[in-house]
Amino acid sequence: AFSVPVSEIITVEEADTHKKCHASGLWQKMGQPCAFTVHCVKRARRHRWKWAQVTFWSTDEQLCHLWLQTLRELLERLSSRPKHLLVFINPLGGKGQGKQIYERKVAPLFTLASITTEVIVTERANQAKETLCEVSMDKYDGIVCVGGDGMFSEVLHGLIERTQRSAGVDQNQFCAKLVPSPLRIGIIPAGSTDCVCYSTVGTNDAETSALHIVVGDSLSMDVSSVHHNNMLLRYSVSLLGYGFYGDLLEDSEKKRWMGPARYDFSGLKTFLSHHCYEGTVSFLPAQHTTGSPRDPKPCRSGCLVCRQSRQQLEQEQTLRGPPDSEKVEEWHVICGKFLAINATNMSCACPRSPRGLSPAAHLGDGTLDLILIRKCSRFNFLRFLLRHTNQYDQFDFSFVEVYRVKKFQFTSKSLDEEDHTLKDRGKQGLGQICCDNPASCCSAPRSSWNCDGEILHSSAIEVRVHCQLIQLFARGIEETS
Repeated sequence: AFSVPVSEIITVEEADTHKKCHASGLWQKMGQPCAFTVHCVKRARRHRWKWAQVTFWSTDEQLCHLWLQTLRELLERLSSRPKHLLVFINPLGGKGQGKQIYERKVAPLFTLASITTEVIVTERANQAKETLCEVSMDKYDGIVCVGGDGMFSEVLHGLIERTQRSAGVDQNQFCAKLVPSPLRIGIIPAGSTDCVCYSTVGTNDAETSALHIVVGDSLSMDVSSVHHNNMLLRYSVSLLGYGFYGDLLEDSEKKRWMGPARYDFSGLKTFLSHHCYEGTVSFLPAQHTTGSPRDPKPCRSGCLVCRQSRQQLEQEQTLRGPPDSEKVEEWHVICGKFLAINATNMSCACPRSPRGLSPAAHLGDGTLDLILIRKCSRFNFLRFLLRHTNQYDQFDFSFVEVYRVKKFQFTSKSLDEEDHTLKDRGKQGLGQICCDNPASCCSAPRSSWNCDGEILHSSAIEVRVHCQLIQLFARGIEETS
């Protein structure tokens, strides 16, 4: 037996009985049968969804029309499904296939589901963000972005900024309570890594993402705000990385002519440079969540940890009162030299790293996983990086620490306090590679932050998590049987 929930039926329509749809003698004897076709979701391997059609036949015309009418009435009751969408397409993202992917794989499904769209093919950076801040959104049920993580970040910033402005909330205030947007965002993957899509759906398949939008799935997700000197710098939903990932991004931006291959080249160059950075990390541990960064069970669809954490966090805030009163809570302080400091709102999984940077990170529990990689040899750092591609515990090293936090701050050691004897060591070429001791790190003045693929040059930052601030057209990664 094969069953399909009504919520996963795309549409139903009368079938053309004049076509020769079945060669069996049994159907040929039916005379003039009636038929209707059910378009629905079919699950495939590796979390992929496929568009499937099933045609039902009957000699009883009245019975056939009754089924058709009943199914259509049931579909009309599904109020979570979008009717009109605003679509942004980045024609240059990834391999430059965004427009073709939308027209070939997504638009036919939207037409089938009677979803009307207004499509904007972007011509410059931040066009989607500016559009969202200016146009009226009353007629739309959601926003769809076709592109990579950068395109999603544009839409995210535009939607959050618009929502806070309408609510009279000052985004620059670190303690401000941000207002969630009622509009959902759909992601059609067409980028280089598609980290957000992969971490929320389980695959970077365009047809799968389009079907999640069509059936009206909804997934609430945390967003972190990054501040410097009482000014909002950016929002982050995936990776906020200092040191290794910051240097990698800054170098790769100079080589955009290489396409996606620039990440491999810059990754190798940054690894050989082996710079470490001295600074102080302060963080406020998350007490409201039942999860841990070392949990064996990852965040999945219908996650109990995310539901319970949100309820517990709301109770804490009600009992505590104003946000300023959080100052009485105990902050932890760690000083040292770090190869990398990573903060993740999600697992950051992608095809190259199926488990991600923090496999047990949750999408909506109001926390970040703060990962500190202390100064170590190149060999040990390589062992740590390789753990991202296999099933071994990537935190099981003496030089790696991981904490689940609500807020954190970082301050780098200033240049004039650096040990000047280290400043001039090294050689040109693939970065400063230590000549006399290749196993040790070269101390560098400061790095940049990699904030979801955008460079932040301010090394001193404050970061706060906003629990379930945005909603996606997704349902989380489903458990596989």
